[in-house]
Amino acid sequence: MTRGSRLLELVAVMDRLRSPGGCPWDAEQTHESLVQYLVEETYETIEAIDADDRDALIEELGDLLLQVVFHARIGQESDAPFDIDDVAAGIADKLVARHPHVFGDETAQTAGDVEAAWFERKRREKGRTSVTDGVPMAMPAIPLIEKLLHRADKGGVEVPKPDPRIVALLDEMDVGQAILGLVAAARLSGIDADEATRRAAIGLRDGLVARESGGG
Repeated sequence: MTRGSRLLELVAVMDRLRSPGGCPWDAEQTHESLVQYLVEETYETIEAIDADDRDALIEELGDLLLQVVFHARIGQESDAPFDIDDVAAGIADKLVARHPHVFGDETAQTAGDVEAAWFERKRREKGRTSVTDGVPMAMPAIPLIEKLLHRADKGGVEVPKPDPRIVALLDEMDVGQAILGLVAAARLSGIDADEATRRAAIGLRDGLVARESGGG
């Protein structure tokens, strides 16, 4: 059996499930109805990675791959149809274009060089004028803040820095316990900790935009 043949088999199975005479449930699904499963499967994949469980990771990656194949199959029926080959071609072309140090004549000595070049190339391709452009604000609140801070750092936008003396004393357990304590205190105070953190993330986003425009 050649490499990739089972992937084609998965595409064929999905096509059968979605076609007339297939599965009624699969036939009723839309991009919108599948969003919850895409999110769930992503978190289950992360859980398998955290557990360092090889078999679970294979299974969860399969479930995640199913979501990609499912969405691509639905895409074949849209007013502007696309299929799994379009999805694969898009990401393959993107990888080649964004790795000129591998597929072209450019050079990159370190992972940091690659990341910086990737960020700048993506900024030009997307026509982005702000480091916050393209950051999905629907991300969970804490990863969203981390993403915004990372973008600010890569884009050279200054943000208020924490006291370095405190940073030097922190470790992972300290941070975890501090967040746990804040969430517990917020709960007792009737405050939605996630919503409060999300509002802080939105404030950070707005502050970054203002600094880039010279307003902050």
